[in-house]
Amino acid sequence: MRLGYSALLLFVAVVARAQDPLPPTDSLGPYGRAVQSWIGLRVSPGREAQAMQRIREQLPGWSTGALGSLVRSQGSGSPHRVVACGIDATAYVVSNITDDGYLRVHMAGSRSRPPMWHAMHVGQRVLVLKSSRGDAERVRAVPGVFGVRSTHLWRRMAGVVDSTPTLEDLWIDVGARSAGEVASLGIRVLDPVFRDMPDWSVGDAVVGPDAAARAGCAAVAAAAALTPASGQTTFVISTQSSFDWAALSAVLRGLSDVDSIYVAAPDSQRVGRRLRVRSQFPGTLVEVIRETDLAAYFDEVARAAGISGSSEPVHAVLLSPSLRAPQPTDSLTRYAELLSRFTDTYAVSGDEGPMRDMLRARLPAWARDKIVVDTSGNVVLSMGPDRDTTAFVAHMDEVGFEVVRVQNGIATLRSLGGFYPWLFMGQPALLHVPIAGEFRRSQGCRPTSGTAIRGVFLPPDSANRSTREVQAWFGDEATAMGGVAGLRVTSFKCATRLAQTRYTARSIDDRLGSAALVLALDGIDTTKLTHKVIFVWSVREETSLGGARGAAADFGASVKRVHAVDTFVSADSPLETGRFAVVPIGSGAVVRALDNSSVTPPDEIERVARIARASGIPLQVSTTNGGNDGSVFVPYGAVDVPVSWPLRYSHSPAEVIDLRDMRSLARLISALAMASVR
Repeated sequence: MRLGYSALLLFVAVVARAQDPLPPTDSLGPYGRAVQSWIGLRVSPGREAQAMQRIREQLPGWSTGALGSLVRSQGSGSPHRVVACGIDATAYVVSNITDDGYLRVHMAGSRSRPPMWHAMHVGQRVLVLKSSRGDAERVRAVPGVFGVRSTHLWRRMAGVVDSTPTLEDLWIDVGARSAGEVASLGIRVLDPVFRDMPDWSVGDAVVGPDAAARAGCAAVAAAAALTPASGQTTFVISTQSSFDWAALSAVLRGLSDVDSIYVAAPDSQRVGRRLRVRSQFPGTLVEVIRETDLAAYFDEVARAAGISGSSEPVHAVLLSPSLRAPQPTDSLTRYAELLSRFTDTYAVSGDEGPMRDMLRARLPAWARDKIVVDTSGNVVLSMGPDRDTTAFVAHMDEVGFEVVRVQNGIATLRSLGGFYPWLFMGQPALLHVPIAGEFRRSQGCRPTSGTAIRGVFLPPDSANRSTREVQAWFGDEATAMGGVAGLRVTSFKCATRLAQTRYTARSIDDRLGSAALVLALDGIDTTKLTHKVIFVWSVREETSLGGARGAAADFGASVKRVHAVDTFVSADSPLETGRFAVVPIGSGAVVRALDNSSVTPPDEIERVARIARASGIPLQVSTTNGGNDGSVFVPYGAVDVPVSWPLRYSHSPAEVIDLRDMRSLARLISALAMASVR
């Protein structure tokens, strides 16, 4: 869905492990790979048991000490050294479960996070880590999102959407409709919550939250596999480091004749000497550490432990099984699978080639043979006799960024479409490089997209979200390749189902509309059509309605009725005002009778309602903000009757829908296409 020009001006002013491993082109060295395996741990203070079990199972020689810390001693005699790290990190925990199924959070740990920490989580995917009762080592992840106010509903509310977020702004949506459904997912108060991020790297640099702290533990684990040249070294992987290193203090009280204490950690502590690795963007979700700095750090920790020579990072590599439950298999599976193919395809406005290729691959053979690509780049499918034309238009593009210039590996970006640019700051970034076979750029949930170059969106300098300029760092590769200006940049994305019927992804707007047109073909008998039906998968909707304008000019006055198939931005969230657009997700398709670009006559609304009733299709009617592709057909004489599905958190990485609405929409399109034009 496109935002108006005034909204564009306003916005310019203002993990768990990935499903697939990094591709072979990744340049991480052995130290980076070792540290990356530790970044994959998600450890909240007091909930360290599962991580400690994994370490004990994979790295022999460790025993359990005070408060669940791990301890290993090498050598004997004096001097007696202690080399320690902290495994936990200050984290969100579930603090309340509301009657309507949302989660509220609180912080666990006395170690402070930077001011922008909450801002980097708003509108992002998260994992709630639930543990079995009586078995703290058995942990499973439940996906969810931190909600965000829908950009379309707040676009003229300066001072509201650009204010500094606090804990009070954080609401987690796990796809539940009630507190009872949350309980059925196994979620309880005090369950930890972490940002759901893929393994990430930029060149030979490892990237991730708490990277420096995880590097400290990886270096300690590598050194602990060796015997000191003289004396004894006690290695400690401490729990509860976020509470003033309480567990390390308890371990030290049980040791005698300690001569020196070293703590491999980025923060200061009251005990011992700090060993700290050099990093970029410390304290953010995209903390960066280069391979050379890691190698030097491992050596420094080994020297502190009395080791002669270098420790081997291979001794610190952890294998991390997925904590995710399998996706449900049910009557909604076909809808989720098709939608995932579309939403996981990267196609920013003006660069829709990958979506065209994906669309072709998903069309039935008869339709694939009939489609044409017009001069605008739209995909057009015509059916039925040449009279009384009805057009259905869904757009293929998504919001994103365009590179303006690159200097020293840092790209300055321009927004394409209307959205909150601050949602991407401090997140993984992808620079999409065109290649001969565009389809190969679409790689689903892998942490890269074909030849895309990995990078990071630079974190904000402060928590002020009205920062004007968004930049991304892509390392030396982007500088070396040249000709980067004009290329598209996005964040990483990977769709998933939530609870039983909900679904989240980035770019559901308008990949669901595009998928609904494909699904609707199953219900259209072209031999029984009494009029022409045209399906248009359009381009450049998010920036200018450009593809639809071209199609409208081509078809002219021949189109009598147009159905824009696009998002209904819903206020079905506690973050919205509830003044308008209150259409609950999961209650059916929607006639978008009034928005900022068009209004539908009452008799046309009733016609759609009558057709839906006859087919038993749940339908809602309401008003929202935004523009639609159908509006540009109106000057040629067509009546615009947008049909939609309700969506939460528009134009964010955390968009949420109910798959039952997608099913209703596909059925509605089929029924409208087959119905008499009168």
